[in-house]
Amino acid sequence: MKPSVMSLAIFTCAVGFLTSGSFTSISQAMIGITLVAMGAGAAGCLNMWYEADLDALMTRTCLRPIPTGKINKREALIFGLILSIFSVVGLNYFGNTLSAFLLLFTIFFYLFIYTMWLKRKTSQNIVIGGAAGSLPPVIGWTIATNSISIEPLSFFLIIFFWTPSHFWALSLYKANDYKKAKIPMLPLTDGVHKTKNYILIYSLLMLPVIIFPYAINFSGLIYLIPAIILTLYYNFICFDLYKSKKNKLILKKAKKIFGYSILYLFLIFVLFLIDKII
Repeated sequence: MKPSVMSLAIFTCAVGFLTSGSFTSISQAMIGITLVAMGAGAAGCLNMWYEADLDALMTRTCLRPIPTGKINKREALIFGLILSIFSVVGLNYFGNTLSAFLLLFTIFFYLFIYTMWLKRKTSQNIVIGGAAGSLPPVIGWTIATNSISIEPLSFFLIIFFWTPSHFWALSLYKANDYKKAKIPMLPLTDGVHKTKNYILIYSLLMLPVIIFPYAINFSGLIYLIPAIILTLYYNFICFDLYKSKKNKLILKKAKKIFGYSILYLFLIFVLFLIDKII
């Protein structure tokens, strides 16, 4: 299973649950979030089963369990399917049908739409595929409330618009990996300059997305002010990459953006929690 995918799913799901204001018990929270984590793990496991041939070619993924021989593809497939079924059925039983449906949709979308179809077909794979990674906080909200409203949409939008710049930065400094695996990431299909443009554009789009929760009275100034500061710095480093011409500088700055983007998303969701607590 993918630790980064699991961590993102667990944390954002927990924030969605805790900020809803409707949860009834700690046990409900722990069971629901654990089942969503299992679902995320199942999706990652099935992704690695299908992409074992690609993972073996890339330095970033060659140490995963299947390429290193720790498990075989058949075992990964069976484990992923069992986890998928258990997590969805369990969430339907311990949570509600809406949450279970959203988890099932997330696994289906990540495996069939993103992994099997979009990833090897289009350079916009991560834009559309990002919808799957944007759903865990919404599921956290629905576990607590058994409903969808405009508030959890703000969580979805934040992750959805964050995803492209994050992964395109990765694809810039890991372009050789993607080239070996023949994955049509943006730097390979449209060039470095266009990728830098898109990274900057999506970083700028984060500003209205970050303000949206405040605009709908879902968050206060305790969230808004530091969130804007964090976003403006993100805009700045993306603009710095955009201006860069030398290849070494581009790779260095792309790596910086990738690293900061992870911290950035984590801090944005921490701010949601702090804002609700205070």
